[in-house]
Amino acid sequence: MFSKYRDRDLVIKIAERIAEAAGGDPLRIMHVCGTHEWAITHNGLRDLLPEGVQVVAGPGCPVCVTPGGEIDALCRLALEQGVAVTTFGDVLRVPGYKWSLAEAKASGADIRVVYGISDAIRMARQETARDFVHFAIGFETTAPTTAIEVIKGPPGNFSVFASHKLIPPAMEYLLESGAGIDGFICPGHVSTIIGADAYRDLAARYAKPMAVAGFEPLDIMLAILNIALQRKRGVAEVYNEYARAVRGPGNKVALRAMEKAFKVTDAYWRGIGMIPGSGLGLREDYIKYDTAAKYGIAASGGERMPEGCSCGEVLLGTLRPEECPLFGRDCNPEQPVGPCMVSIEGTCAIAFKYSDLKLRSRRP
Repeated sequence: MFSKYRDRDLVIKIAERIAEAAGGDPLRIMHVCGTHEWAITHNGLRDLLPEGVQVVAGPGCPVCVTPGGEIDALCRLALEQGVAVTTFGDVLRVPGYKWSLAEAKASGADIRVVYGISDAIRMARQETARDFVHFAIGFETTAPTTAIEVIKGPPGNFSVFASHKLIPPAMEYLLESGAGIDGFICPGHVSTIIGADAYRDLAARYAKPMAVAGFEPLDIMLAILNIALQRKRGVAEVYNEYARAVRGPGNKVALRAMEKAFKVTDAYWRGIGMIPGSGLGLREDYIKYDTAAKYGIAASGGERMPEGCSCGEVLLGTLRPEECPLFGRDCNPEQPVGPCMVSIEGTCAIAFKYSDLKLRSRRP
């Protein structure tokens, strides 16, 4: 089905068109999606790009930007109060400041991996004598599922620790930071929810061309080509390359659910700091399902990384994983130091998987 999006000869022709459109001038494009990073690295697309055209990874991995203070708070809750904590599998080994959820589980805490919030609610209904907390992370892609379940009314022994993040405010933060971004490849999964129109104001205000892209090689190369052509023509628009899945206004049902259940809040992004208006918290109507309110806990600020870890720079696109002194030596998927080496969407984990064996096994 997807073979036409993986046509090698066509991808190479698009690479030649990118070189013509760029005209030898530097072009630095950022994406904010872990799946895009996987597709780019897995398919060797960077090797096809002309000199001067860069595609760098931004903070597109929700696990990677989850504050360590939130992880510590949930570990304490599980260890000290006997609460069952549910979350996704790739969160389990992310290091907090003191523990990871995996370490808390090894110490006797009831930490459970679920496929989604509905699994957690089913467990809570079956085990009414125990309190359950669902660690709800993710961008706009997963936020609607949390919203819908909260609106439906979970059982009284269930609450949500909401750590959802919003992508457009992070993109604006990056543009304001002076990171030298010439254009954005907008995330495909997120865009199926919020729509291509969600980026138009940013593109216009900052005069930066953008393209929503799918996840096949041709998708990504066409997005890069369009951004290069926009710059050549002196325009800044939002091109929807992923029209087979993304509509301009987005998914209205999902957006209405998010609007009903959540309010926009300021939020910490690990390795970056506080980004105004980039988080989601439960509205007052649903406060009884809010873990922080129910147990009186608060997470500390989320910008710190372990000593020597360069995940913050990697998330900002100012450093490639291979440039971190810990990469492949002290930090690897078996023994991750920073969060970017844990998740399958983490830039460091992806780089490690596909990097040169000599680089991966380097020693001091």
